[in-house]
Amino acid sequence: MIKLKRTFELFYFSAPTAWPHRFAGSSAFARYASSDASLRNEINDEGFKGHDMLAPFTAGWQTSDLNPLVIAKSEGSYVYDTSGKKYLDSLAGLWCTSLGGSEPRLIDAAAKQLSTLPFYHSFWNRTTKPSLDLAKELLDMFTASKMAKVFFTNSGSEANDTQVKLVWYYNNALGRPNKKKFIAREKSYHGSTLIAASLSGLPALHQKFDLPAPFVLHTDCPHYWRYHLPGETEEDFSTRLANNLEELIIKEGPETVAAFIAEPVMGAGGVIPPPATYFEKIQAVVKKYDILFIADEVICAFGRLGTMFGCDKYNIKPDLVSIAKALSSGYMPIGAVLVSPEVSDVIYSQSNKLGTFSHGFTYSGHPVSCAVALETLKIYKERNIVDRVKSLSPKFQDGVKAFSDSPIIGEIRGTGLIIGTEFADNKSPTNPFPPEWGVGAYFGAQCEKHGMLVRVAGDNIMMCPPFIITPEELDELISTYGKALKATEERVKELKDQKK
Repeated sequence: MIKLKRTFELFYFSAPTAWPHRFAGSSAFARYASSDASLRNEINDEGFKGHDMLAPFTAGWQTSDLNPLVIAKSEGSYVYDTSGKKYLDSLAGLWCTSLGGSEPRLIDAAAKQLSTLPFYHSFWNRTTKPSLDLAKELLDMFTASKMAKVFFTNSGSEANDTQVKLVWYYNNALGRPNKKKFIAREKSYHGSTLIAASLSGLPALHQKFDLPAPFVLHTDCPHYWRYHLPGETEEDFSTRLANNLEELIIKEGPETVAAFIAEPVMGAGGVIPPPATYFEKIQAVVKKYDILFIADEVICAFGRLGTMFGCDKYNIKPDLVSIAKALSSGYMPIGAVLVSPEVSDVIYSQSNKLGTFSHGFTYSGHPVSCAVALETLKIYKERNIVDRVKSLSPKFQDGVKAFSDSPIIGEIRGTGLIIGTEFADNKSPTNPFPPEWGVGAYFGAQCEKHGMLVRVAGDNIMMCPPFIITPEELDELISTYGKALKATEERVKELKDQKK
């Protein structure tokens, strides 16, 4: 096994002159340069290679050919694998463990609820007190615009699928059967279930799944660095995108367009904050044509951006809101849809005519999930989590952005405790590195080697550490980022030299 480890290490972390060219373009090399490849220099000896899971967002070859990184324990801002190696979890699980690992109050909340009422549903006007209490708390917390009702789901994907059904139900009730189209944005991520994946603007979620659904349209991605025209200011860029959105609505027919959905800051698409005046101008367009605005707050909510919700930061006045992830700090599966009174009143009226509102899930408002979420929200308030994020974010943002001058970094972008790095040659959005070089994957592997986990998507790196991260742990994050960057710069130089 030691010999196998060393062979693996040499293959991935040395730079023989021949191997990039020998494997470039081959299916084998494409695998090894994959954005999701787990290119670690230490193989777990547990023998889980070829395991029995059909793993999400994972290529089949990875589970067949490589041992997975098996996480066994979490503690604060760190997780530990089965061999005991410690990693700084700079992605907060999957954008969600805002309070870190092993928060005793959340564990106690779950145990207490499990010991009294481990489950009851919320169908047919039966429910549980944790569900009712959490709904009230969420309506009180969300102040960007008035919300009247909460519908509970088990994930952000389910929340966004629910959004589409609610909007269709709403327009049918109003006698507008043709007003059913949804507009989302290129590079957006809204989930991976059938409708949510259609809303998402990432091609990988559509390929070979026969998606997106025909009622979904996509408009411009608001990424200023990548898509602005020469001499175009952020404000001018936002005006152009708003005009393009209006042209799309007019082309499709305003009477056919039901809703526009957007993340305040785009997450899985690469951490893309909106350019100046963007949401002001976009909201004016959708309001003009009586199109509902859905805020997908699944990643941004509960303090991530330095405000309780992303809508607070960007003055968004939504008609509907999707939340999940940090709602329970990732400790229990739960999501929710917040519904404005204008929409919920129509839904109630229609369900009274029909005799029922026939939508829901067995685990909608699960009492254990709701109990944990309630305790999570209490902790956010008691620990002034928004102020904490505000106090930590300058160190985090400035520390990572100090590496912006690197010749292999195109842009570093972010706000609050979320940041993305995009690698590019000559610092230009039009000069990406050859995909077979796997620059982002190599950087991610170096982070893992040095004890830090990041999100890799092609040549984009994303981080959003837990809210409980300490200044000293941020120093560690920045230092590890720097080590990984230096190694990646050297790797790129070697690959460029081989091309000469």
